[in-house]
Amino acid sequence: MKRWTALILMMLLLVSGIAAAPVSAGNSPYNYSFWGTPVPAPEAYALERVLYGNDWSIGPLSSPQDIYAGKDGRIYIADTGNNRIIVLNRNLQVDGVFTDFQNAGQKDSLSQPQGVFADPDGHVYIADTDNRRIVELDRSGKLVRIINEPKSTLLRPGFQYLPVKLAIDKAKRMYVISQGSYEGIMEFDADGGFNGFIGTNRVKFSPVDLFWKRISTKAQREQMQQFIPIEFNNLDLDDNGFIYTSTSEEDSDQPLKHLNPSGVDILRSKGYFAPKGDVGNLEGGSVTGSSIFVDVIADQGGMYSALDSKRGRIFTYDKDGNLLYEFGGLGSQQENFRTPVAIGMLGDRMLVVDKDNNRLAVFAPTTYGSLIRSAVTELSEGRTEQSTAAWRKVLQLNSNFDVAYIGIGKSLLKQGDNREAMTYFKLGNSREYYSEAFKRYRKEVVFEHFGGIVLVIAMTIAVVISAVKLANRKKKGQFYSEFGIIRNPFYTLVHPFNGFWEMKYERKGRLSVAGVIVGLLVIATIVKRQLGGFVINLNNPEQLNSLDELKYIVLPFLLWCVANWSLTTLMDGEGKFSEIVIATAYSLLPLVLIYFPQVLYSNVITADESSFYYLLNAIAMIWFVWLLFTGTMTVHQYTAGKTIATMLLTLVVMGIIIFLGVLFFSMLQQMINFVGSIYKEISFRM
Repeated sequence: MKRWTALILMMLLLVSGIAAAPVSAGNSPYNYSFWGTPVPAPEAYALERVLYGNDWSIGPLSSPQDIYAGKDGRIYIADTGNNRIIVLNRNLQVDGVFTDFQNAGQKDSLSQPQGVFADPDGHVYIADTDNRRIVELDRSGKLVRIINEPKSTLLRPGFQYLPVKLAIDKAKRMYVISQGSYEGIMEFDADGGFNGFIGTNRVKFSPVDLFWKRISTKAQREQMQQFIPIEFNNLDLDDNGFIYTSTSEEDSDQPLKHLNPSGVDILRSKGYFAPKGDVGNLEGGSVTGSSIFVDVIADQGGMYSALDSKRGRIFTYDKDGNLLYEFGGLGSQQENFRTPVAIGMLGDRMLVVDKDNNRLAVFAPTTYGSLIRSAVTELSEGRTEQSTAAWRKVLQLNSNFDVAYIGIGKSLLKQGDNREAMTYFKLGNSREYYSEAFKRYRKEVVFEHFGGIVLVIAMTIAVVISAVKLANRKKKGQFYSEFGIIRNPFYTLVHPFNGFWEMKYERKGRLSVAGVIVGLLVIATIVKRQLGGFVINLNNPEQLNSLDELKYIVLPFLLWCVANWSLTTLMDGEGKFSEIVIATAYSLLPLVLIYFPQVLYSNVITADESSFYYLLNAIAMIWFVWLLFTGTMTVHQYTAGKTIATMLLTLVVMGIIIFLGVLFFSMLQQMINFVGSIYKEISFRM
């Protein structure tokens, strides 16, 4: 009994482990590694200047809500609280202020405008929110037209038209976000006619809520919360006329979208994580939860940036959805924000409107940021050598930047250097691009060494055939009498009932062989985790620990044996503890036999060819469970139904043992702390 108590205590000690504390991102610049860990990074953007209304001699700003920077360098700010639109030139000097205008011979004015946009002709489009209309002015501020609230059968009864953001494409189509409109973005033609909605968000609901709604009466359903899509809060157009949108739903799987003219989302998400700002909840900060985007802006080279109002950060992504850099933050320092609401791009400079600070902040790229932007832009324009040179300079400033390795790999892939591209894609943890480079490189190797490969395959087949024939000859002689101990587990693989019967009643099972099988499984698992092919190996090499396999293999193995023996003793089981150990170990043999060749196979496949690899995993597990079932039934002489019940109860008993062990160690730790505190108190008083 003392031995079993010590064994259980040892197993519970193996269960306990200390998790490494995640890195806190704080307000310092960072990027995310493939493993979701914030990694420190150099500053990509630095504050250049801060501008207030008094700096332009036009009075303080009041709750500005939007900004737009045109291709001609003119900047438009929706100064909402002051009911005006401020126009700045490229040098950030005031070029005009639009407050009122002549409408049919009478003076008309804006009321709480929350959105502004300008077309290449210099016409200014204003979301005149409280007046429920769109106002179009020319460059000098003269009224061109007013697009009033649309009337259409496409609008639901009770629809409230409150335009807050807008954009106009090259065909003069107008896209408007109306506050409270969950149907999507409103589309108007060049004449101001309402065409309908595009890009509706998907409804997000709980399956439990849907179940109750289905079984409820009509009166009950009317009182329940409706399942409606989340509305958009901002938008911007890229050079192709496609629409970037943002949604302010917290914990959304897709807060950003890239809509084509048909309203279909084409946003690419080939990075480590979807473009959604901070990944999960950051540790060490006072603000919890994921990012909440309130604005998005298109940039050159397929890049785009999004503004997170929760932590005041700006995240910039490339066209594949890789996070390039982030900057900003909430705080009282000059380079931080209080309530950022809108962003704009003036060349490579970032303009940020802070509503509560009533100011415009201008950020310029640092050397690090400029190199990243240059590398992305050069690659998008097909200048691979220049892109590679820029990425190499980025790595000199930040060797932990995985996207730089991917960027170099893309350039090398375009140049046809597939082997070198594989190296960089592996450093950047890009399995998709690695697979593409490996597929091309494998094709080159096969064509170059086709004769040698065929010869090796033929020799391998010949060796296997010879080994089988030799084994058959031995079997006819004294093989079984000499090697029956080793033969029994392999015989059990394909003849489980006969094999386990021989193991139990003919004494052909050995604890030593069982120990070897468990040891081989530990080795196979270590090899699989550390040497598995890159395309299927998602283990963090920095966190791999060979001793952990004792927790994940040896501990469950021993727990199963102890729990099963304890349970079957009370359920008239005929199996001895040693027989349970041997039967369980023999059941693990399929995992050993499949894991080793599976590792070799994983190193010669691409991501598209990984289905067979996972099929081997499924076969190994099903084979193991079948052997464990037949072994338990044969050893204890149970029926099939009783065997299944016993196996399920064994899992329950394993959980109880772990719970009691954790409880015991928790009480032991409290007792040690109590004794320690008493000792310190006595020492202090003496």
